Amino acid sequence: MRWLLSLWFLPIGFLVLWLTLASNDLSLGLHFFSRDMYDTVFGVYANVLGVAPETLPPLVVRALILDSLIVLALYALRRRKAIVGFLRERYSSRNSVSLDNLSKAP
Repeated sequence: MRWLLSLWFLPIGFLVLWLTLASNDLSLGLHFFSRDMYDTVFGVYANVLGVAPETLPPLVVRALILDSLIVLALYALRRRKAIVGFLRERYSSRNSVSLDNLSKAP
């Protein structure tokens, strides 16, 4: 499962880094991170899909968020026994109060 998470989030992290740097034109001296490259990539995708180029970045961000939530939900589904055990242990110790722990102050 760690491999799945790594193989998912490393490319997604790189894509988010590229989207952030290129959309804000923080090229760091590389053409790959420039706004020209950003506009060219989204222009090509817009022509292929037949939509306006300015509508694609929000769609890509929403898709990344949704897909990441699905992957995290699958991870939580596989680890649900450990998660439930952790939550039970954490919240059961909060609710139990013994008289030995109470202060003897008047």
